[in-house]
Amino acid sequence: MEVFFRRLRPGAEAPARAHAGDAGYDLRAAGSAVLPPGGRALVGTGIAVAIPEGYGGFVLPRSGLAARHGISLVNAPGLIDSGYRGEIRVPLINHDPEESFEVEPGMRIAQLVILRVEAVRFVAADSLEAAADGRGEKGFGSSGI
Repeated sequence: MEVFFRRLRPGAEAPARAHAGDAGYDLRAAGSAVLPPGGRALVGTGIAVAIPEGYGGFVLPRSGLAARHGISLVNAPGLIDSGYRGEIRVPLINHDPEESFEVEPGMRIAQLVILRVEAVRFVAADSLEAAADGRGEKGFGSSGI
């Protein structure tokens, strides 16, 4: 499948996989930002993509940034709908309580995964079928620690 992209800034890079079998395509910063401890920044990638209808683009954190520096996404995962044609911007957050983090141009800051999404129709009902797993209305933490 081809996904067309457009460079919005000179030097902006196409999403790219680090390894042939990777599901995620690295997104790179097109500018710089400093995230103080607990701080956030909306970092542009300098690109726009044309995600085909029937698909969605899911923006995910990079595990290396999270493990080494406490950097994640404010809204992980972020969602790019098929109709959006603006710049991909990544809302980063610094969870490190002591160290600032500097984003530099060209730095890999997130990853993009393109997945098929089904259009569904929601139908109101007076009751719902029991789930096969017996969970029912049990919510957060229902399976224990």
